[in-house]
Amino acid sequence: MNKNTAIASTFIWIGFVAAISFMESWLKFQAPGVTTSIGVGIGNLVFNALNKVEWACAIIIVISIYLQEKTIILKHYLTLIICIIILAIQTAILLPIMGIRSANVLNGIENSSSNLHYFFVPLEIIKIIALFIFGKKLLKSK
Repeated sequence: MNKNTAIASTFIWIGFVAAISFMESWLKFQAPGVTTSIGVGIGNLVFNALNKVEWACAIIIVISIYLQEKTIILKHYLTLIICIIILAIQTAILLPIMGIRSANVLNGIENSSSNLHYFFVPLEIIKIIALFIFGKKLLKSK
């Protein structure tokens, strides 16, 4: 693993988040015959898979940089750290709550109104911007 691996993983991560969070998440509900229950079930499956892919990308990036530099100076990687913090918040807090809400829909239980998406979407935007800045820095340092 080297810096090229970190660069590739960064832009793959951006691609996955952009495609799923900003296309798949709402487009599936536009497809003929997709009910709310089916859409929520698909969304739950896809976002759990995306979360695993994101962690794999983050780990690959950190290992690649560490193997290249043998030390990681945190201030040089602030944008990556922001992404990992956001990912940790999503993994530990937002996705489990959304999973419970998804399970309720799938079990025919009505959910109360929620503002979760108002937290999730801005975090995704911040994450993509931070990843892009990080990827650009990696490319310049190559």
